This record gives sequence, C-alpha cells and structure tokens, in this order.
Amino acid sequence: MRLRFSAALLCSVTGMLMPAHARDWFPVQVTQTTIEGGTRVEFTPVAKANKPWDVCASLPHVKDAYWVAVNYGLVEEARRLGVKLTVHEAGGYSNLNKQISQIEDCVVAGADAVLIGAISGAGLNNLIAEISSQGVIVIDFMNGVTSGKVQGRSLVSFDQMGHFAGKYLADKYPAGSGLAKVVWFPGPAGASWVESGNVGFQAAIKGAGIELLDTRYGDTGKEVQLKLVEDALQTYPDLDYIVGTAPTAEAAVQALQARGLQRKVKIISYYSTPEVLNLLRSGEIEAAPSDKPVVQARIALDLAVAALQGDSRLQHLGPVPEVITAETLNGFDAASTVAPNGFAPVFTVEP
Repeated sequence: MRLRFSAALLCSVTGMLMPAHARDWFPVQVTQTTIEGGTRVEFTPVAKANKPWDVCASLPHVKDAYWVAVNYGLVEEARRLGVKLTVHEAGGYSNLNKQISQIEDCVVAGADAVLIGAISGAGLNNLIAEISSQGVIVIDFMNGVTSGKVQGRSLVSFDQMGHFAGKYLADKYPAGSGLAKVVWFPGPAGASWVESGNVGFQAAIKGAGIELLDTRYGDTGKEVQLKLVEDALQTYPDLDYIVGTAPTAEAAVQALQARGLQRKVKIISYYSTPEVLNLLRSGEIEAAPSDKPVVQARIALDLAVAALQGDSRLQHLGPVPEVITAETLNGFDAASTVAPNGFAPVFTVEP
C-alpha cells in the first residue's frame, strides 16, 4: 500500500535510510495504525513546504543520545522542507509544568504547529484541547498522549519495544529450558512510553523460562540509572539479566565492570542510541531493538506540514522496529537511529 500526498500532501514509498548529506532518508517502510489495526505501508514526505511555516517542537530533554537523535531528525527535516523550527526542552521527566509553559509560549509566539514529545501521557490533554481549538496543528510524537485532539501521530508504540526486548529473552529461554533471573528498568514512572513498554515486556515474557525479580522505575539520567542498577546488583546477587533503557544499559556496563560481573550478568537495552550500538559491537550489550527516532522526528514534522497544507486525515505512522545484535549490526542502517558524530543539539532553524 502507498500513502501519497501531492504538492500539499505527504506520500509513501519504501527504501533505505542514509545520512542526510549522502542520500535522501526516504522512502521508508512504516506501520500505519488505524482502529482496524496496523498496516505496513511505504512513506515519502512532501518535497518542500509551500511556505515557511512556523513550527515549534517540545521535548522532555536533550540530555541523552536518544533525544539528541530526535533533535537531529527535526533540524534536518526543517532544513529540507524550508520551515522555521524552534525546539524547546523541559530538562527532564519531572518538569511537566515547564513543558506546559514552553508549549504555551510557542503558541503565544505564533507557532502554526506544535510537535509534542510528551512528558506525561495524560498531563497535556487540556492544553492540547485548548491550542487545537485555536487552530494550531498538534502532532503527537515519540512518547504518545491520550488526547484525541491531535492532528497526527508519529510514534512507535513502546509496547512494541518492550515486546521486542522481552520476546528476545523469551525465545532464548522458553518454558522448560531453565530459568533466567531478570531485573527490569523501564524508565520514569508515569511516562506514557514507559507504561507501554512495561506492558509489552511483561506480556512477552509471560510463560517463558524467566523470573522477573523486580521492576525499578527512574529518570533516564545515567546517574539515576546507575544507582538503580547498583542497588539491584546488591539486592539480587544471582541476577542473570539487566533489561532497560539505554542509559540503564550504559550504566550497567560500568557497574558490572566495577564488580567483575560482566561475564555473569548480561544486558539488553529496549531501544538504541550511539553508545548502545557501540556496546553491541563490542559485545558488552547483548541485544537492543531500535524504534528509529531520527525517522520518527522527521515524519512528525512532515505530518505537521501536510496538515498545514490541507491534509485533513488523522495519520498515525511509525517506522518498523528491528532488533539489533552484534551479528546483525553491520546490516543495520544507523542513520535511522543516531545523530552523526559531533552533532550538538540545535534549537532554532530559520527557513
């Protein structure tokens, strides 16, 4: 199936993602989600915006490589489309009020569209309803909100990411094959993507040869995750696997090396960052699915431009995830997932 948008609309086709400086990132395979379920389709965005639209993006933070990759995708796509982009970051998942204030500032400043990487699944719903009623296009991306007042969604449900990570373990340890003891670190409690990831992971390991010793929530700052990992290692000396966020995985490498446990306890990240890819290559992390955040960010901006240029369809699109291991890493298109070496966050793009 193809999703096609002419001059003012988005369209769809498949292809390999390459760095922006080397080749267009599209066409690309995505999943289109409707009330009937998900359908694999091919996606290509509009060639250029028909005017320099003013777009604002709100992110939870840019303190880890995942959100830096999101920033990169937004910035490159804004430059390609020829739109104005302003990026705000709230400084962390505990700063919902700051994110609300930043989005309000965007609207007051005249934004035509707002892309929201939400801190809270439900905590922004009143604001989304208010600004949508003013004619501002709202695109839900990366984390997910429960509001029905958005004009598009670009995200991979994190229940898929949790499921991919859990299924990897379940396939390795089916029922009756032995028991793998696992501590699970899904991320900050209350974040929509974390709750979704937890549901997917728990469902995937149900009935397998896996004992879930504990679930430990916390902010995705590496220092927070390191403390959680150290506490888990102290509490569960017979632990076999640490499974969690990318900062969890990175912190776990450090904690295991400090204790000489790197051969005993294995690590799975349930999404990918540059450091996770490096650690996969070195064998210090066993596996990690990718939800291709660079592509999600690009699609979010494309959906906003499509809506501004007359496309009235509510679209929910997300790139197709894949699990990466050391054995499959060489065939993986890293440009879909990480920013180039040396990239630093950019907060303003002028058309």
